[in-house]
Parts: sequence; C-alpha cells; structure tokens
Amino acid sequence: MALSPYETDALLREVDEAVRQDDMASFWLKYGRIVLVAVVLALAAFGGFLYWQHHRITTAEKNSEQFATLLKGAGSGTIDQQLYDSIVKDGGVAYRTEAALVKAALAAGKNETKAAIADYDAILKDADALPPMKEAALIRKTTLAFDTMKPEEVVSTLQPLATPDSPWFGSAGELTALAYLKMGKRAEAARLFANIAKAGQVPESLRLRAGQMASALGAAPTTPTTGAPPPAK
Repeated sequence: MALSPYETDALLREVDEAVRQDDMASFWLKYGRIVLVAVVLALAAFGGFLYWQHHRITTAEKNSEQFATLLKGAGSGTIDQQLYDSIVKDGGVAYRTEAALVKAALAAGKNETKAAIADYDAILKDADALPPMKEAALIRKTTLAFDTMKPEEVVSTLQPLATPDSPWFGSAGELTALAYLKMGKRAEAARLFANIAKAGQVPESLRLRAGQMASALGAAPTTPTTGAPPPAK
C-alpha cells in the first residue's frame, strides 16, 4: 500500500533523525575525548587568565603602596633600604626607575653629588627604563655635573631636549644657554634665553629668569623656533 504524502514526510523525518543520531554517536566515539580535553583546557586557560589578572591587580596595589611608603620616608630625608631593594627587585621597571630617581634626588639634596650622579648613570644605563625617566635622569645628572663638564659636552648631551617641542625645553634649554655663555657665544645664549622666556609650556619662574638673562644679553624675548639650537663650533 502506498504511503500518503504526510506519512512519507514523517518517515523521512524519522530516517533523517536516525541518521543524525547515528552520525552524532559516531562523532563522539571518534572525537569525544578530544572535545572534552579541549573544553577542559579552555576552562583551565580562562581560570588562569582570571588568576593572572587578579595577581596583577594585587601586585600593582602592593607596588603602589610600597612606593608611597618610600616617598614618605624620602620626604623626611631617609630611604628605607630594605623597602628600596624590594621595589627594585619586584616592583617592575616603572617603580624601579622611579625609586632610583627618588634615591638619587635625596642624595643630591644631601650634597652627595658623586652618589647622586652614580644613581642617575645607573638609570641611563638601564635598557628597560622608560624614555621620560631616562630624560629626567639626564637633566638632573647634567645639572649636578655642569661645573665639571666641558660646555661643548653639555650642548651635545642636551641638544635633543633643548628644543621648543621638547617637554624638557625649559631645563635643557637653560643649561644649554649657560654652556653657550661659558663658550663665549653670547648671541646663541641670548636667543635661547629669549625663546625660553616665550615658551608657554615652561614654568613661569624659569621663563622670568630666562627673560631677565635675555634682556641682560641684549635680546628681547621672541617667539620660539622649532628644531635644535645651533651646534657648538
């Protein structure tokens, strides 16, 4: 007896479902273990990520607290050496360099110039130290060593930073202008002082000082130009 279209459709659906179930059973027999292992590994990886994220946050909070404690001690003129060593060892490159800058600044404040310069040199030699921190160390080291450096060396050392588009223009430019004066290059010094006096990003006290120096050298403050100061001859 022929099946009706409805019965035929129902039979085809049953056969199709049976085939799918058989395919699924075959798939799990062949690949079920691999799938389970993959799921377990994925869950383990996700759990590891959550742990790593928690550990990173916890470590960052610890480093921040340690550095705050170090700063508080430095404010009273002391460095907790054990805490400093801990930050240098486990605090990461940023806190390590910041701690070294604090230690060097404290030595400089105590007129321990050689020790401070050695600390700044260590930062400059640290391949992992962040560029802004190395630039800060270079400025501070040059300030401390200015009287013992040749003026030509000061100019060449600070040339990348003594430009109007540099965030260190004020400090680096002033030291460079003073080096020009030691070299007898009054015109170059006057122009640089004038540019500093007109630089909006430079602290007001430094701009006022630079303006006074520019006037004393016979140069009125002008709009700063871009690029490095003239090279030493």
